[in-house]
Amino acid sequence: MIITGVFFPHKKQDSLQEDEMSKITVEKKYFCLPWTQTLLGTHVRGKVNFMALDWLTRTNVDPPMLGICVGNVHASNQAIRETGQFSVNVPSVDMIIMTDYCGIVSARREDKSKLFEVYYGELKSAPLITSCPLNIECRLIQTIDLPSNTFFIAEIVTIFSEEQYLTDSNPDVKKIRPFLLTMPDNRFWSVGENVGKAWKDGAAYREQPKKS
Repeated sequence: MIITGVFFPHKKQDSLQEDEMSKITVEKKYFCLPWTQTLLGTHVRGKVNFMALDWLTRTNVDPPMLGICVGNVHASNQAIRETGQFSVNVPSVDMIIMTDYCGIVSARREDKSKLFEVYYGELKSAPLITSCPLNIECRLIQTIDLPSNTFFIAEIVTIFSEEQYLTDSNPDVKKIRPFLLTMPDNRFWSVGENVGKAWKDGAAYREQPKKS
């Protein structure tokens, strides 16, 4: 399907012709935006388990909350329902192979409890991976059932890191070296160069003299 004659509201109507561009539709199930690749930690039948997870987002500021989406067929889904706890661990690019392995192998068929050295914070059913630069332990607040997945909203209980991954007491993406997943090409990508400053660079546009 081709869509032409896209209208840009900030331009004059009589310049529409020169602003025409072609768009094609993309299969809806293919999500082309990159997501941070993480490892979801749970207790499955009493054993530590990790699953590759990239469907996650911030959902609330105060208290801080995180939302994750887990397929209904996954053992981790049932584990979260049973314990009300989980962890989100951010691996570095050095951990790509092990992270992908956790996404390939199901806890229903293989014991993944010995893959990583783990520790615990306040929550005893939210295993945290020692080798990951950033760890988040979460307590379930709300469960939203969807046709093929479940959206779990949880309160962030604690975020753990190490001094080597911080700058001015804040997690530094350059030091953490996380990686992203894109679909449908199913590729991992490292984080590139810093290209701007949020809530700052836009001020330059606001300060520009406006044309009459």
